[in-house]
Amino acid sequence: MENTINGIHHITAIASDAKKNYDFYTRILGLRMVKKTVNFDDPNTYHFYYGDENGTPGTILTFFPWGSQIPAGRRGTRQVTEIGYSVPEGSLDFWLKRFEANGVTYNKTAEKFGEEYVTFLDRDGLKFELTVPKTPDVRAPWETSEVKAEHATRGFHHITITSNKIEDTAKILTDIFGYRLLEQHVNRYRFITDAVENAAIVDLVEAPGERAGHVAAGSVHHVAFRVANDDILMEFRKKVLEAGHQITDKIDRNYFYSLYFREPGGVLFEIASDNPGFATDETVEELGSGLMLPPQYEPRRAKIEAVLPKLT
Repeated sequence: MENTINGIHHITAIASDAKKNYDFYTRILGLRMVKKTVNFDDPNTYHFYYGDENGTPGTILTFFPWGSQIPAGRRGTRQVTEIGYSVPEGSLDFWLKRFEANGVTYNKTAEKFGEEYVTFLDRDGLKFELTVPKTPDVRAPWETSEVKAEHATRGFHHITITSNKIEDTAKILTDIFGYRLLEQHVNRYRFITDAVENAAIVDLVEAPGERAGHVAAGSVHHVAFRVANDDILMEFRKKVLEAGHQITDKIDRNYFYSLYFREPGGVLFEIASDNPGFATDETVEELGSGLMLPPQYEPRRAKIEAVLPKLT
């Protein structure tokens, strides 16, 4: 991995009930809780990170569970409207039966760009697709007692961004991030980076007359794109500035370094580094087992633990 955007690093969404979210992603979807921490700006709210065994970029889905009192979000333009995971060939029947048994809303198997997929919603209405990619995804899966390796998700396949007009968003992808247009079907444009084999696809859907979505429970807050380290991160900061866009200074998120900017179509983009990774305050074996607080909140641990909801 060189001085490139290496696909998707992580995706962050909003949830309502923390326990409901934890159960859905660890039990029903079979992901690993990689890190249990708190929102940097609101330490009385969890920040969950789900992914594979090691918390590999390209597998990390994170949530701010803000509580059952928050309203439901609404899908629309200026949003990431779908999150795609890749799954092995022959696994979709397993997932359909699993969704049926657990009361998960889903659609029948369909096809897009020559790949089979199933759409489903989480408990807050966040929209997902399980896709069987044309080229098998060989990333090692996280396996649970209920979701074995032959069916388990491998990490992200794609995201979908819905915009009233895609031209300026596409220019960010191609001119700054190094993506290229792979193919188009009606109003869906598939962009891909050749820098990595997986978590490499961004679909842009152009919907001129659709109203803007509302970010709340069941909505994506932002998508983070991946770079190898924070030196390369700062090189991309220069590129974004030179293209005429505002972007934050480098922010230390404990497990990666970040920059944020809002792309012209309205979606909050993050660029995040691989370093230092999630096995800094826990070993790989221990990942997700304890509540890990940013240093500034450690003196308040007892008060924070008292207000955070129990997960089991």
